[in-house]
Amino acid sequence: MELIRGLHNIRQKHRGCVLTIGKFDGVHLGHQAVLKNLVEQARKMQLPATVMVFEPQPEEVFRPQTAPARLSRLRDKYTELKKLGVDRLICVKFNREFAAQSANHFVEELLVAKLGIRFLVVGDDFRFGHDRTGDFDMLQREGQRWGFDVVSTQSFRHQDCRISSTAVRDALAAGNMQLAESLLGRKFSIASKVIHGEKKGRTIGFPTANLLLKRVKSPVAGVYAVRVKSPRGDFNGVANVGTRPTLNGSRMQLEAHLFDFDQHLYGLHIEVELLSKIRDEQKFASLDDLRQQIALDSEQAKRYFDSLHQAI
Repeated sequence: MELIRGLHNIRQKHRGCVLTIGKFDGVHLGHQAVLKNLVEQARKMQLPATVMVFEPQPEEVFRPQTAPARLSRLRDKYTELKKLGVDRLICVKFNREFAAQSANHFVEELLVAKLGIRFLVVGDDFRFGHDRTGDFDMLQREGQRWGFDVVSTQSFRHQDCRISSTAVRDALAAGNMQLAESLLGRKFSIASKVIHGEKKGRTIGFPTANLLLKRVKSPVAGVYAVRVKSPRGDFNGVANVGTRPTLNGSRMQLEAHLFDFDQHLYGLHIEVELLSKIRDEQKFASLDDLRQQIALDSEQAKRYFDSLHQAI
């Protein structure tokens, strides 16, 4: 799948496509239904199936303090879109200058002149352009004018629950990892490169693989039983997602202690699946208290994994 970063990298060869525009945060089952139809339409028209996303997401520019927690970063979206057969991902840098352009300019200069779209799929609540004056009805009128079809994404329902990124966030915030999995169509995971930490875990007998979340706001926090997928193999473990208050930490990160593993993962890209929430993060009076709690968390995580084996 081709990744185009920035409008300045769109070339003449990129003209002509079947396009959808959206945030696709989490690439959940609702998104997947839309994207599968997009790919099917693109194959019929013998054109590239193309997805356009904005980075950062608009809310993160205009109201960062209240913007929703990110389920997926651009790299995560790329991975999931590629699995679905999308041919091209266009990542548009979103800023106030981009947002200030008129809706007509967005359609005529980007969609028509640069991309030459033939078929467009957007939500019927999609708004764009200066003061959000562009909407679905306008796109349909412009489609008739410029010769492209416009169709609406329909809400995809699962067990009488509208699948949305908000529903996934709510499930994660409640610690309901099974519900989140049913909405996503896969286990919720965090993937990134392992960084060097303060190595305090080693001093208390629980070395960890540390990941920065690289999000304005995390959709999860607390202690979880996890499955870690790495170039060294796959391992069960226990992980804390938070600011490490006992160590006076400030930035959000994930620290995973792997069971039956004595190598290092520094610099490697790993994926951590969060399978079951054990407890909320808390501050302890001492490192020894923290050590004792991690031992209890580890035992609880191991019991969780034993229960999975017994159920098979």
